[in-house]
Amino acid sequence: MLKIALSISEKVEIGLTTQNLLKEKQHASKLEEYNARADSIIEFVSSFTELNRINIVEIRNWNDMNRYTLTPDYEGLVVSQETYENALKLSNEREEKGLKPIVLIVVPLIKDNGNQKLSSTTIRKNLE
Repeated sequence: MLKIALSISEKVEIGLTTQNLLKEKQHASKLEEYNARADSIIEFVSSFTELNRINIVEIRNWNDMNRYTLTPDYEGLVVSQETYENALKLSNEREEKGLKPIVLIVVPLIKDNGNQKLSSTTIRKNLE
């Protein structure tokens, strides 16, 4: 998803959720801490482009997402199929506030060899 976003945008803001928002996720105990996840993003991005192209923003609660409905600077949002509906709501909220709708780029789900959805939840489930 990050490679796609950086292939179509000069700058990308990455909303990274804190542990508080992730505590209800399946296998939450196997999630890395916020700083470790941020460091992983930095390491990954630096392997193929300049770090000054990204800005990691802490998402502590769902109200933090309001920044994307209030600021005209945002032009697009790269989302998974699973988060598309929330992104559409965000875009509609922008229009209701008189801002341009946001361009939504939907990345399809990845399937494993058994044609099952591959996700971070599936990966965490299989961790020992």
